Amino acid sequence: MTTLEQSTEASPEAADETPTAEKMVLIAASGDLDKAWPVMILATTGAAYGMDVTIFFTFWGLGILKRQDAGITGEDWRQRMMSAFTGGSTDGLKLSKINFGGLGAKFMQDLADEKNVASVQELLELAQEMGVKLWPCGMTMDLMGLQESDLIDGLDTPAGAGAAISLMKEASISLFI
Repeated sequence: MTTLEQSTEASPEAADETPTAEKMVLIAASGDLDKAWPVMILATTGAAYGMDVTIFFTFWGLGILKRQDAGITGEDWRQRMMSAFTGGSTDGLKLSKINFGGLGAKFMQDLADEKNVASVQELLELAQEMGVKLWPCGMTMDLMGLQESDLIDGLDTPAGAGAAISLMKEASISLFI
């Protein structure tokens, strides 16, 4: 009898078990370009390593998921004002430092182009292709007056903080960015 036959005989269910992928959970709480980039780079790298990756987008991080044609969103003047000042979509992300009225973000994107670094938009599309789960925070969507139709296609169902915490408890890597 071979070793494989012995191990299967000793534990028949062991032969049916496939190893589960390690989990990575990233919390994207910022819509700043210099924070969105690391979130997307880490997510796609984790997925390339075979990890089960989930990004939970909350507060300003939801701007990363906003459709480019969504325009100003919200149901009341406060929500619309926040939308107008924060923009949204990967095209409108600003730097958290040295933004200079949007010039800093343009410089950073030009440098990325010169150095062949994928844009946040390209990384977002790659993440979707690689099966990264993209969870918008349902409570924050309500708070900011965002509808699912304001967000890009292909997202997972909006989730709450409890779902993110439950997943983080199981994850090998959890990061808040």
